[in-house]
Amino acid sequence: MQNSLTHIGLDVHQRSISVAVLRAGASRAEEDQIPNDPAAIRKLVSRWGDPAGLRVCYEAGPCGYGLQRQLASFGIDCQVIAPALIPRRAGDRVKTDRRDALKLARLHRAGELTAVKVPSTEDEAVRDLLRLREDLGEDVLRSRHRLSKFLLRHDRLWSGGESWTHKHVDWIRSQHFTDPALERSAGEHLEALELRLRQRDELTRELERIAALPPYALRVGRLACLRGVKALTALTLLVEVGDFRRFESAPSFMAFTGLVPSEHSSGESHRRGAITKTGNAHLRRVLVEAAWAYRVRPRHASATRRAGQPAALVAHAFAADRRLHARYWRLVERKKRTTVAAVAVARELAGFVWAVMREPA
Repeated sequence: MQNSLTHIGLDVHQRSISVAVLRAGASRAEEDQIPNDPAAIRKLVSRWGDPAGLRVCYEAGPCGYGLQRQLASFGIDCQVIAPALIPRRAGDRVKTDRRDALKLARLHRAGELTAVKVPSTEDEAVRDLLRLREDLGEDVLRSRHRLSKFLLRHDRLWSGGESWTHKHVDWIRSQHFTDPALERSAGEHLEALELRLRQRDELTRELERIAALPPYALRVGRLACLRGVKALTALTLLVEVGDFRRFESAPSFMAFTGLVPSEHSSGESHRRGAITKTGNAHLRRVLVEAAWAYRVRPRHASATRRAGQPAALVAHAFAADRRLHARYWRLVERKKRTTVAAVAVARELAGFVWAVMREPA
């Protein structure tokens, strides 16, 4: 069956698509280039033949999943390929769109490519909203830095305790300058910060509302049994991972998060290094943030979120509480940095998350 398939590699850009078609049994590819618009794609597909015998792939990138969804609507099997896992030859120093499309077709026929999970349109929309909130958080941090450094340059020093509390912000609002240009600068910095804070808070409320509705509410409730995993963290896990069933084991899911140690071992030499940081950075961030909750001794603070959940799931969450809390402090007592301990806990937390989502409801 594999020998009767036609493999097609696409190198997709904003305005053009380079095409390489490897027919069954052919050693040379048919090459083409078309505009990246639905009409041109439809015309190209009509020349390929029976959709059942086609296997198409293209590299994940800024053009998103629109092409995959259009080809799927024609009944064509199209995969979106993980760019970081495409084999590359060290001696190959020539890169063109035509060669990239041909390489994808050949590697796909050889079974050497790894596909990413294509999210549903609903999951993608929620994921974009979550990533927008994350971007706004970064903007808030930048705005705070700019405002605090502006005040520092003009000898306005805060000495009333923690920064960015209500008391600190009230103190900033009370600062005035005799020079009109400085007064304008201070006002613009503060207004930019407050705008980003309002936008982030509005998005937070909207995302919490989404998390409490189908199709996410039941799965969010299951994940929220774990300490450190509240509504937005659970929602992020769901839309970034998609289907947990595609991971056969907890270690495979841990590897997907990029929280496993890198390794370079050969013969009698065994060397492990920092975490790989491969895979989904958004997923890795929320797991590490959740891991910090396990510094504190387990209590019954999560009882409200665990109410109404299956007894087996609650027992699983309590086991995670005890194990991860002990893991964190065992590493700290061995003189590991707290950040290293938190990452190690995040790795094991990923295993508990996988188990929670694999168990029957």
